[in-house]
Amino acid sequence: MANEFVILVDENDQIIGEMEKMEAHQSGSLHRAFSVFIFNSKGYMLLQQRALNKYHSPGLWTNACCSHPRPGEETLDAANRRLMEEMGMKVALELKNHFIYKSSEEASGFENGLIEHEFDYVFTGTSDKDPIINKEEVAAYQWKSIEEIEKDLMAHPHQYTFWFKIAFEKFFKLKSL
Repeated sequence: MANEFVILVDENDQIIGEMEKMEAHQSGSLHRAFSVFIFNSKGYMLLQQRALNKYHSPGLWTNACCSHPRPGEETLDAANRRLMEEMGMKVALELKNHFIYKSSEEASGFENGLIEHEFDYVFTGTSDKDPIINKEEVAAYQWKSIEEIEKDLMAHPHQYTFWFKIAFEKFFKLKSL
């Protein structure tokens, strides 16, 4: 399997290079990423439980899809590609916002010393179809109301990925979780 590379950026999202993905997560280098939020017509959000074999945050719940664009790939194209690869879904996506976050083992509970330092684009889309999950990427999925997610995040924050908690809070302009 070939090494995957990420796009290194500065705090203004200007490209400054590329780096092998694992190396970027070991060094904490700022790189592009994206998070996809899918809603149905009832306003429920699609959540995925990350596969148990993932190199970080295995078994945790998160948004419908998240990953990194490859060098030379537009972020929206990457979001569409990964949504199909992980969830078997084709959905019209719209850019909502972006933010920078950084988390390490101490802050996020990563057990392998990895550091997430990402310029994260948030895309949204609407679908009433259930996903056809790729079991290599996703263990399970569920549709939940925003209220249910917020309550569960407050009661069980350790069951969710670090970036999902940040994106969810920013997206819904909630008080700090």
